[in-house]
Amino acid sequence: MPGRRSQQRGRILATVLFTDVVGSTDLAVALGDERWQALLRAHDESIRKHLGRFGGREVDTAGDGFFAIFDVPARAVRCAAGIAEGVGTLGLAVRAGLHTGECEVAGTRVSGIAVHIGARVGSSARPGQVLVTSTVPRPGSGGRVDLRRSRDPRAEGGPGGVAPLRA
Repeated sequence: MPGRRSQQRGRILATVLFTDVVGSTDLAVALGDERWQALLRAHDESIRKHLGRFGGREVDTAGDGFFAIFDVPARAVRCAAGIAEGVGTLGLAVRAGLHTGECEVAGTRVSGIAVHIGARVGSSARPGQVLVTSTVPRPGSGGRVDLRRSRDPRAEGGPGGVAPLRA
């Protein structure tokens, strides 16, 4: 039918990335709406620049958080490290999480257990930290991923535990 978008459905293997600005509510209150919105636009611009550079696809945003997917895990790792550094120049800290797994795709919607694990891992990161699950292969070059098991109980449930990305 004309005007109807095709609802592509299926499963894909992807690396999911979740980011969130640390302390955003307190910062928004301290800055006020106008200055916070300007800073948030700069944050969004920086993340989108990195997603474009590393081949990520923005799936969703909520406030100051991003959800993106990648078809190449090494690019996701490099992107996450770049994002953490890039928003740092704005005076912001993000927490980020990466997980590779099968995702359910329906049109532009991406869901499934891998997405839940990625979100959980991201929320378990400390300020300025990128956590990865052991499902994310080590990149050929760039950041080194230490895959020792995390002792953070909030991150448990991800296959093989999580570990911080180290530059």
